Amino acid sequence: MEQIAIEGTAGVAAGVFAPGHLGELTRIVPFEMVDEVLAETRALQRRVRLVPARVTVYLLLAAALFTGLGYRQVFDRLCAGLAHLAPVRPSGSALRQARQRLGPAPMKALFDLVSGPAVTTASAGWWRGLRVVAVDGTLLPVPDCAANLTVFTRQRLGNGTSGYPQLRLTALVACGTRSVIGAVFGPATIGELDYARRLAVHLRAGMLLLGDRNFAATDLLNQLAATGADLLVRCKSGRNLPALARCRDGSILARLGALTIRVIDAEITIRTAQGARTGHYRLLTTLTDALAYPAADLIRLYHERWEIETAYAELKSTILGGHVLRARTPDGIEQEVWALLTAYQVLRTAMTDATDSVPGTDPDRAGFTTALAAARDQLVLAAGVITGTNIDLVGTVGRHVLAHLLPARRIRTKDRIVKRAISKYNARGPAIDRTTYKATISINMIPASP
Repeated sequence: MEQIAIEGTAGVAAGVFAPGHLGELTRIVPFEMVDEVLAETRALQRRVRLVPARVTVYLLLAAALFTGLGYRQVFDRLCAGLAHLAPVRPSGSALRQARQRLGPAPMKALFDLVSGPAVTTASAGWWRGLRVVAVDGTLLPVPDCAANLTVFTRQRLGNGTSGYPQLRLTALVACGTRSVIGAVFGPATIGELDYARRLAVHLRAGMLLLGDRNFAATDLLNQLAATGADLLVRCKSGRNLPALARCRDGSILARLGALTIRVIDAEITIRTAQGARTGHYRLLTTLTDALAYPAADLIRLYHERWEIETAYAELKSTILGGHVLRARTPDGIEQEVWALLTAYQVLRTAMTDATDSVPGTDPDRAGFTTALAAARDQLVLAAGVITGTNIDLVGTVGRHVLAHLLPARRIRTKDRIVKRAISKYNARGPAIDRTTYKATISINMIPASP
């Protein structure tokens, strides 16, 4: 068995963790990558320690997969399949000091290395030669303690004030694979638009950015379009946008600051066995050629914006399980969120590798819950610790995903709702229809008035 030995470190580092031990983590986040990050951020330990920096990085990644457990319990899971080696069990204080020594910089640098669109031969996430990406924000609760309250504050929500201080996370996600291209976060007192401006560095020509109507601010759209990326953003239907010219399909050209945009108005009707619902949508796009980019196709494409909502649901409901983040200091929160995003990206990469190994399989059919359960089991069983065990391209997580492919995604007919409120009070009223209906969608273009 090949063993870790960094600069003469003992205890946990020497003789306990083998390269195959962490399975998918060490395939996508290999030891060499971690050591490079530690060297670049000057986080390598200067003397022999029970919990070296490299082990601390993998402990944080594993903790992101076991968010309901304390760090000592996570360490026990990592060592569960290694009882015959009698690893030394660090105290809670030793693990806390190891995390504090490491700081957030190595975890951010590690996320920067693994982030980006997952490589796939599937057509999902592409439209007429453009890579489809989405931007949006969400809130995460942090522990209610004095140190965190110096940075994070409680927020006014729809049903009152949040019980916990809130962190705002804004991300750029590749539609189709739901891999994270870039992310920024911080106090919720800073708005989504300010965080979105920081994500502009990740946009490129050849991308088509989808955003909800909160991102339709004139100055923001001009900044995002200056990157060379194209935009498809919803705006309020009553917004005054004087026409410069009319297109053949009924859309119009207008100006937003220095930017020429195309305005598309449409009525979208959803029909189910319970009746029909019609809504008015207005979209703004920098794709001004109505012949090359038909309005009806753009309206259908906008539905892909839900990919980022699904990614947030996977982070908050599936991985975190509704739990509050652990760390009780702002630096610890930053470290924990970068670890969470890195672990999510590792799972998404493994899932895309899996579906890509079977030509014609849509990445949407990969079950995130299945991938997460397989990753947890692999860590607990110390998979790959035996000499000669190889992790193939698909990997253990990938094999589980392929064995439990989901059916093709159904048409979404309504917004997500809270099905089980944390409190005893109804989240959205007492009469929520939870039935799944077969639905058809029809689109009626609304030509601009002369």
